[in-house]
Amino acid sequence: MKLNAIDERLLETIADLHGVPQGAYNIRKNGDLLSRLSTQNIEIVSKDGKPGIDVLVRPGTKNESVHIPVLLTASGMTDLVYNTFDVGEGSDVLIVAGCGIHNPGSGAAEHDGIHEFIIRRGARVRYVEKHYGEGEGTGERILNPKTIVTLEDGAYAELELVQIRGVDSSRRITEARVGRGAKLVISERLLTHGRQVADSIISVALEAPEASAEVLARSVAQDSSRQVFRASLTGATKCRGHVACDSIIMDSAEIRSLPELIATSPEAELTHEAAIGKISGEQVIKLMSLGLTEKQAIDTIITGFLR
Repeated sequence: MKLNAIDERLLETIADLHGVPQGAYNIRKNGDLLSRLSTQNIEIVSKDGKPGIDVLVRPGTKNESVHIPVLLTASGMTDLVYNTFDVGEGSDVLIVAGCGIHNPGSGAAEHDGIHEFIIRRGARVRYVEKHYGEGEGTGERILNPKTIVTLEDGAYAELELVQIRGVDSSRRITEARVGRGAKLVISERLLTHGRQVADSIISVALEAPEASAEVLARSVAQDSSRQVFRASLTGATKCRGHVACDSIIMDSAEIRSLPELIATSPEAELTHEAAIGKISGEQVIKLMSLGLTEKQAIDTIITGFLR
């Protein structure tokens, strides 16, 4: 696998990788396969007839991981992938995805990833997806991820969805169906700056008894960027769901937070909370009293808030 300095920096930023990862992996660059490795318990195969992969995790697989980062370093290119993850019954795995864009030119660089997860009975998954944009070019850096999750009975999934910085436009869609006794936790962290726009749409269906879900979102909007957060929980039986959205707004930014609860059963317990506010002046002054500049103090507060 040949990586240049830009590739290495992107991989470190979006997947915490320093060279070839341990375990199974599939690394894609500018629409082409860069490197792939399957293991005894995790098989990665190319889809037939369309771009993307199938990741097949054997039942009972424990303490293993798969990395599937995407790099986009060409201007004027749109990359589209369809990835399916079939996580076998009783397994426990870490899946690390994400996309890093380095746009050197005037044309837009766009990655659209559609990820579908089938998490079998009693399986556990931690999924980490980070998005990041950079580059000296004037072309837009666009990321449109779509995540579709089905949890069978007793399954557990934790989704960590992060947009770090440098993404000019994003439309993030997450859809989930939670089975009997299964639990889903979605943690989304988002930073926008400049004139960037981000639209996040999350919908979770709790249709089986004892299903539960938590949606925890934190965001910071700087400069004149705009954000819209929509989260919908539907409870159709005895279930529990909670949505919490906290945002920091700065400068001339705009944030809209739209949580929605839909109950079709008197046994559904659904709650939500949302808050939008500015950075506390007292926090800034306290950090400045410790020797930080105002900018350093603000950056420290933002970093801690989005951690």
